[in-house]
Amino acid sequence: MSPTASQLAGGEPFRVFVGYDSREDIAYRVCRRSLLRRSSIPLDVIPIVQQELREAGLYWRERGPTESTEFSFTRFLTPHLAGYRGWALFVDCDFLFVADVAELARLADPRYAVLCVHHDYTPREATKMDGAVQTAYPRKNWSSMVLFNCGHPKNRAALTPEAVSTQTGAYLHRFMWLDDGEVGEVPFVWNFLVGHNKVDPADEAGTAPRAIHYTSGGPWFERYKDCEFADLWVQERDAYEAEEEKEKQAADEDDVKAGAIQMAPAVSVDA
Repeated sequence: MSPTASQLAGGEPFRVFVGYDSREDIAYRVCRRSLLRRSSIPLDVIPIVQQELREAGLYWRERGPTESTEFSFTRFLTPHLAGYRGWALFVDCDFLFVADVAELARLADPRYAVLCVHHDYTPREATKMDGAVQTAYPRKNWSSMVLFNCGHPKNRAALTPEAVSTQTGAYLHRFMWLDDGEVGEVPFVWNFLVGHNKVDPADEAGTAPRAIHYTSGGPWFERYKDCEFADLWVQERDAYEAEEEKEKQAADEDDVKAGAIQMAPAVSVDA
């Protein structure tokens, strides 16, 4: 039985922490829907909201000029937020899952402290998203999707609120608290970088994305409205908004019915 299967057997949903940025609220909501809709296992999808962590005293570093999102560093609090137990997944909010995340969860391997896609990626553009500075560094995009072995001794020792608030970007994003052999690898299709990774026509089944990462910017930004795989994200967004509208209408109808019942005159009954 895999580690994640053991968690599920104990009645605990698989935990997915999603980096939240206030500029990309719709991206988070679409990512969350794509996870839940396709999952064959119970999920607990949890946004990592920087302001909430600050208010809780779990994060206090000042934002630097190279931090393109509000979760640039808070992602590394995932093991702490998971209670340093079991396995948990972190993903950026600009992901769209087009396959069952249970398949990814089953790749959890206790030999490793973390597992991720080992990208060889150097961005070509100077800016991304809505004009945020694009930076290049070793192991770029490795930390955008991470399976964390939350109880691993090195994660418990290194990924504390103190460390996440004070350690350098290189130390965190390059997994420098770990030996190379403790950083496991999963297939690139689980962090398919739009504009970088390609589907091989000779092996579509093995190279088609299972989780699409709009790493430079997605269709929720005007600049990227026509990017590769934009149609899939737009379909998911439209379905999400239709569901939200339907729920709102149902709630409004319930409020009207409740109001009508309260306004109905009392009927006297003679003895």
